[in-house]
Amino acid sequence: MMISKKALPRRTFLRGVGATVALPLLDAMVPSMTALANTAARPVRRLGFVYIPMGSNIAMWTPPGEGKLAQLSPSLGPLASVKDQLTVVSNLELRNAYPGTHATSNASFLSAAKAKWTESTDYYLGTTVDQIAARQIGQETRLPSLELAMDLLDMVGQCDNGYACVYQNNLSWSSPTSPLPPEAHPRMVFERLFGEGGTAAQRRAALGRRASLLDWVRDDIARLQRELGPGDRARVGEYLETVREVERRIQRAEAETEQNALPDLDRPIGVPAAYEDHARLMFDLQVLALQGDVTRVITFQLARESSNRTYPEIGVPDPHHPISHHGNDPEKLAMLAKINQYHVSLFAHFLERLASVPDGEGSLLDHSLYMYGSGMGNPNVHDHVNLPVVVAGGGAARTAGGRHIRYAEPTPMANLHLTLLDTVGVELDTWSDSTGTIDTLLDPVAL
Repeated sequence: MMISKKALPRRTFLRGVGATVALPLLDAMVPSMTALANTAARPVRRLGFVYIPMGSNIAMWTPPGEGKLAQLSPSLGPLASVKDQLTVVSNLELRNAYPGTHATSNASFLSAAKAKWTESTDYYLGTTVDQIAARQIGQETRLPSLELAMDLLDMVGQCDNGYACVYQNNLSWSSPTSPLPPEAHPRMVFERLFGEGGTAAQRRAALGRRASLLDWVRDDIARLQRELGPGDRARVGEYLETVREVERRIQRAEAETEQNALPDLDRPIGVPAAYEDHARLMFDLQVLALQGDVTRVITFQLARESSNRTYPEIGVPDPHHPISHHGNDPEKLAMLAKINQYHVSLFAHFLERLASVPDGEGSLLDHSLYMYGSGMGNPNVHDHVNLPVVVAGGGAARTAGGRHIRYAEPTPMANLHLTLLDTVGVELDTWSDSTGTIDTLLDPVAL
């Protein structure tokens, strides 16, 4: 590794045999970044999407009033600590998701496109908004985008009649015929972020021969620390300790799997047994990916459409999918609201982590935008209107949070996608069935 005494380039890595560790933004990088016009006035912009299945109990989701977000709803309550960087958008619609299925809810969420009715391999959808962003803001990073999930993808016979399972399994599509399968295994994600060279099997074997990935870059770490000031040394140390802790958690999950003679068929082998532990680990991997600028575009399927996962840890022992067909039963509606709130709490923990990580003259949350929501509105009738959607983050000072935008009439979800693209610097006049941008999401002072 070449280290300049004047400034470190932003694309500085710690390298070892089979390992590449990107660094967070350091004070020592600022002069070189200034030369690239990547300063506090033009910080790195990041865009992420988190999908939740089967809509919501909208009465418990929607905050009262509109305009200033004075009070959060019960389902959104866990987001209180980041309320000032939160915008709730009510009454968005995915018109191209009809006739109303689980498959089209998932498929249209990021594409706003109509899925071709087929159960064969001639499936056809549309390029998703994350991939449009990745073509522009993802070209300066090692991974243009990162696709993640919580569930196995080898699902057959559990998809909507008439629609290939590919629609239900994949959020992200690089073209109308090219879905991008997400990764649910933390070890595989870790290897993508920090591994270097060889096949996936070779990298797994290499990882098994050493105690930690950081052991392979120890010499480079020592050289780097001698060149940095006290503040940067502390920042690098904290970042690397976070990498090591995430790796420890992955190793612990793998060890627990080996000790368990009865594998859990509902989750990939080697992931944490508890859903919450798995979800938090996947979110923490996203923090590392953004902090090290390994990628700037991420999608994450927090649970799969038609999921029959139970949540006994929050007092919901019944499967999610049957609960979603609540028939206006108060007991089922209450359980659905509990699931919604639980998923939001996991997202809230992630946002708090982003807010705690310095990034230039702000935090990772200040310089990121994450859209969280579902492609289904009322799951009891499989509609695609009044979708549960929130947007979190500062968008590099281009968005104003603490708002509730409530449309009187159903408004295309594509309008929000078009606005998010504009916020991260991707300028399009229209996209899919958009009718304009959501100007109230933007901060007019910053513009």
